[in-house]
Amino acid sequence: MKIQKAAEDYLEAMLMLKEKNGYIRSIDIAQLLGVTKPSVTYSTKRLRENGYITMDENGLITLTDSGMAIAENIYNRHKVLTDFFIKLGVPAETAREDACKVEHDLSPETFNAISALNVRS
Repeated sequence: MKIQKAAEDYLEAMLMLKEKNGYIRSIDIAQLLGVTKPSVTYSTKRLRENGYITMDENGLITLTDSGMAIAENIYNRHKVLTDFFIKLGVPAETAREDACKVEHDLSPETFNAISALNVRS
């Protein structure tokens, strides 16, 4: 299933927050992504409707299996690309920012080649 880049960013952010905090809250997503709370509300509604997340009565968010699969894929791409750019000599902050820009658009073939090169380095 094709998912929009913004939705991938939200799912990735949710996974990062889950790993960091042990829970996912809308306010934390807004802070991490630098967006407004209404933007998060709109996006989480769409993600819920598409079966990628659930929310409990306290507003805590849980990734579903399909949401987790997408989040893990994007987060893995982000980490591999960041590491690759750092190995090229790019400063860490720039490497993270650039990885975020290309993680969605890079072909599987190119990503696999970078992954293989990254492992050998």
